Amino acid sequence: MPIPGVRRSAASRLVIFIPLLWLTAFFLIPALIVLKISFSQTVIAQPPYTPVLELADGWEGIKRFAASLSWENYKALIEDRLYLASYLKSLQIAAVSTLLLLLIGYPIAYAMARAPRRLQGVLLMLVILPFWTAFLIRVYAWMTILQRDGLLNQTLVGLGIIDAPVTWLASDSAVYLGLVYSYLPFMVLPLYATLEKLDAALLEAAADLGCPPWRAFWRVTVPLSLPGVIAGALLCFIPIVGEFVVPDLLGSSSTLMIGQTLWTEFFGNHDWPLASAVAIVMLVLLVGPIVVYQQLQAHAIESGR
Repeated sequence: MPIPGVRRSAASRLVIFIPLLWLTAFFLIPALIVLKISFSQTVIAQPPYTPVLELADGWEGIKRFAASLSWENYKALIEDRLYLASYLKSLQIAAVSTLLLLLIGYPIAYAMARAPRRLQGVLLMLVILPFWTAFLIRVYAWMTILQRDGLLNQTLVGLGIIDAPVTWLASDSAVYLGLVYSYLPFMVLPLYATLEKLDAALLEAAADLGCPPWRAFWRVTVPLSLPGVIAGALLCFIPIVGEFVVPDLLGSSSTLMIGQTLWTEFFGNHDWPLASAVAIVMLVLLVGPIVVYQQLQAHAIESGR
């Protein structure tokens, strides 16, 4: 007769093993391969880098591989200001975009959570609706709208807000507009999930204690919604740092982000080792906020016990 505890233990291990296997196969192993290439040197060959680890040569092959590893690519990232400027520009655009997304997404999520139950499904569908169209097509649509003779300038001139068409395309404003539009659902959905679970009795209790609505919002709603704020900020900030399509199509040379630099080094210059070093540094920058968030969560859980 099977023992229920043993069966549950095996099932729990299987549940943990499957995502670990997935992460190992599609994240850890590719990351290690990129890390290995980042210590290589560029050559005119196929593949365009050296050294290549030859496991068939046994220990001698491993020793030759270790002796050929080089830090030159990482030194190049430090010495060339282009890469530092790209990283800083990416962090700046990601931070500002995330802040704009929070300022726009929080009222939307709050209104959705406070809407009648029968309308929440419709509102949720309207938020998800843009995902039904390909991301690239949506960006191309914004290129058409933001052109000098595009819909935005025609509307503003028709309303008398501006006298002549304004150059919107190929600017930081166009990049921020495209990023906010593209990533807004990633901010709204976790915020809505958190606000929708908020117990209305807490606000009623605050009102009974003489707390005005605006103060109850800041003292009750905002603190309880912080998990959704943090989750939404991470879901937006992390992919925006490595964004390529939006700044490449809507931005200018002054909005050079690290995703564009990585593309240029990999496909334009065919410098795989340097491109791999750029990717590894970007990965470290992106993993950092996740580790900090996990540590804060663990500390909060320990403090609550």
